Amino acid sequence: MVETVVGEKGMVVAPHAAAAETGAEILRAGGNAIEAMIGMAATIAVVYPHMNAIGGDGFWLIREPGKEPRYIEACGAAGAGASIRAYRDKGHERMPVRGADAAITVAGAVSGWHLAHELSKSLGGAQHPKTLLADAVAHAKNGIAVTRSQARLTALHHDALAAAPGFADVFLPEGKPPAIGDTIHQPRLADTLDQLAHAGFMDFYRGDVGKALADDLERIGSPVTREDLVRHEARFRAPLSVTLSDATVYNAPPPTQGLASLLILGIFERLGVKRGESFEHLHGLVEATKRAFLLRDKHVTDPVFAGDVSIHLSERVLAREAAAIDMRHAAPWPQVAEKGDTVWMGAVDGDGLAVSYIQSIFFEFGSGCVLPATGVTWQNRGASFHLDPAARNPLEPGRKPFHTLNPALARFKDGRVMPYGTMGGEGQPQTQAAVFTRHALFGMDPAEAIAAPRWLLGRTWGSDHLHLRLENRFDPDLVLALERAGHELEVIDEAYSDTMGHAGAIVRRRDGRSIGATDPRSDGAAIAA
Repeated sequence: MVETVVGEKGMVVAPHAAAAETGAEILRAGGNAIEAMIGMAATIAVVYPHMNAIGGDGFWLIREPGKEPRYIEACGAAGAGASIRAYRDKGHERMPVRGADAAITVAGAVSGWHLAHELSKSLGGAQHPKTLLADAVAHAKNGIAVTRSQARLTALHHDALAAAPGFADVFLPEGKPPAIGDTIHQPRLADTLDQLAHAGFMDFYRGDVGKALADDLERIGSPVTREDLVRHEARFRAPLSVTLSDATVYNAPPPTQGLASLLILGIFERLGVKRGESFEHLHGLVEATKRAFLLRDKHVTDPVFAGDVSIHLSERVLAREAAAIDMRHAAPWPQVAEKGDTVWMGAVDGDGLAVSYIQSIFFEFGSGCVLPATGVTWQNRGASFHLDPAARNPLEPGRKPFHTLNPALARFKDGRVMPYGTMGGEGQPQTQAAVFTRHALFGMDPAEAIAAPRWLLGRTWGSDHLHLRLENRFDPDLVLALERAGHELEVIDEAYSDTMGHAGAIVRRRDGRSIGATDPRSDGAAIAA
């Protein structure tokens, strides 16, 4: 079983041990938490390719000691050729999820690395990108060992992925899904990362890498153009926050579902639940999730169109939503959920700089398209658009799609700082709420809070289930109480299921000591620097 790790000078957490090792080595070499996270982001894009890639998006929360967190939005918009008419003319009645027609948004993650690195330099960071990306280059060149989840998901989605341009050449050795422990080499990706390390991260958009990406995207029929890449940049924006009795919790604004994650915590606190792991705890969080998702689906879209969603975190709204919850009976739940494949990682350095970061390509292997000149796997984040112009998130050139991604960070009144998060699409706000309430409200240490049995309302990871699913370690009396309250539920066969996401957390105390843990459901590690 995973245990809580204690560190005196800093800590990193990642869902793959190789990425955590990269971050820890950067901290030990004198790098700060931002530099460690850039190195981790590059490494995990290589060693966990079904979960994320440099052809995806990223979101950052960065907190300097004594200051409000900064938020970096590094997500791309739909390409110039991505219009409802164009997709209707191709015969699509809904957004495609695989192939070139699914590779429709600019990949923003590397632009976030650039902006974060610029911030790091302003704070005294001195690590060169060549150092930060060295591990990633080596892993791509020397080969990665296929993990259990990569093997399983490649086999599960083999037919759709094999049809995507370039996928089989890299990820289907000998034309079939790899087995656990097989080695996969990514020499083109190694060259691309090496070029970024020497020419700078923005070469991905405006330099030789950007030109190669644009040429390949055009060749396969993607609507993303060279001009779309050149125009793209990450940007700083104000994070959302909710004030609780003992902490302020921060998350990402639209186009992400960070609003939902904060709403769940704000609503739940007003239910007055006193005992963790009780019927009231689980039922209250599930019902708060329903209320939060209804608001999210009504208001979250491209930030240009979303307006100020912070008004939905006011005391008036939180009290109203809490009052709408029946603490004895489950509300009906017909909502359709989003899936997603993602990584969350955290880092804290010896000076107290803390980072919560999430990086994703949406579905497993994203669009499935692997661009041959660069070895970059391209995301399918545009699958969350709609081909109805009256929808909340309609497809149109230059518009940013709805994102499940949302990094979380809490600042406690006693001086603790807690970056935390998870992958898991629709499950992200739910797992965040489970981990946070278990630790912050009910006293579990991070490892206990993360390993404890989890639940999921709605679908993720390719499932079409809309009901409540629970891991099989819950007390049978609690399961019975939930059923009697009217929850349509299923106890799944697994004790630790990927369906519930790969979570992680670090808590830095006022005395400078950090405690943290990764998820036993993942291949990760928490490492003290």
